Amino acid sequence: MSEYNGEIRKMMIILSKATLENVYAAFVLANGARMEGIEAEMFFTFFGLEAIHKEKLEHLHIATVGNPAMHMPTMLGGLPGMEALATHMMKKEMERIDMPDVHEFLDILTASGVKLWACKLAMDMFHYKKEDMYDDIDGVITVGDFYKQGSGIGTHMLFI
Repeated sequence: MSEYNGEIRKMMIILSKATLENVYAAFVLANGARMEGIEAEMFFTFFGLEAIHKEKLEHLHIATVGNPAMHMPTMLGGLPGMEALATHMMKKEMERIDMPDVHEFLDILTASGVKLWACKLAMDMFHYKKEDMYDDIDGVITVGDFYKQGSGIGTHMLFI
C-alpha cells in the first residue's frame, strides 16, 4: 500500500435539509469533487430527501426564517410571501449565471459518477417508495451502509 499523503480520495456528503441553498451547496461540492477526480457519494436523509423526490425537487425554497445570511430580522423572514420572493430572486440569479435546475444538476451528478443514496429510515418514516425518487438514485440504504461506503483512507464526510 502506498503511503497516505493526506489527499482527499472520497467525499461523503450527507444532506439533511432540502432548502435551495443547502441543496445547491451539496451539489456544487459533489460536482467539484468529481471535477477534481475525487469520488463522491451523497446520502439524502430526513428533509434532504425532498431534493431527490420527483414531485418535490423542482419546488425547493430558500429558508428565510432564522437564516442569518438573509440579513433581515427573523420576523421579516416569516412574513407571507417573503420565502417565495427570496426563492424567486435566487432562482433568477441562478438562471442568469446558467446554473442548472435541480433535476438537470442531478443528471449531471449521476453522469459524472456521483452515487446518490436515499436513507432507508427517512424513506420509511415519510412513507416514500423508491419509485417516488429521482430515477437514477443508486439505492435506498441504512446509515450503517453509508458509513461502510465511506470506509477507507482519504475519505471525508460532510454534513449539510
